[in-house]
Amino acid sequence: MSLIPAFEIGIWNAWIFWVLQFLSMIIPDFFMNKEVKERTKRATQFVPFSRTEKVLAYSTHVVIMPIAIIYSIFLPLQIGTAWFYIGLVIFISALVMSLMTTISFATTPVDKPVTSGIYRISRHPIYFSGFLLNLSIGIACASWVLLLCAVLWIVFFHIVVPTEERFLIGQYGDAYREYMNRTPRWIGIPKSG
Repeated sequence: MSLIPAFEIGIWNAWIFWVLQFLSMIIPDFFMNKEVKERTKRATQFVPFSRTEKVLAYSTHVVIMPIAIIYSIFLPLQIGTAWFYIGLVIFISALVMSLMTTISFATTPVDKPVTSGIYRISRHPIYFSGFLLNLSIGIACASWVLLLCAVLWIVFFHIVVPTEERFLIGQYGDAYREYMNRTPRWIGIPKSG
């Protein structure tokens, strides 16, 4: 991993991972019914974020992601290296996790919190899979800039998540409280206290 990477536009650059990630987000949309699409749209639309939380949440999509995507156009994958293969394995795992979150979300009744499938081991697998996708691209390219983007992504969402959880408690009451008591926030990090 070098401080200043080689910049070149090419077929085998990091943008390939971003295209696959984008496709993994839009293709399931074609298979969702109208009710599930509306639920997805409303999921965080009404969360009462503070001004700081809004800035952090939106900056992941308006600042961090565009920087990472534009940067990846010029950043060659480190094909044939351990970096590439480790990043590829993490990327595929994150795509599977992302698909599992979509299935769990789509199969849960609108009046109930999503607690099935991958949501049994993490309360926020959507954010975590986004982090892993960003992390994997940084690893596959051996890019400290993309790794930094991944870290900022998860740190910003870690700050925003408590407000979203309070909103979900207000929306689902005891059902969500019980879910919080038995399920850790992040995969791999044991539930504390």
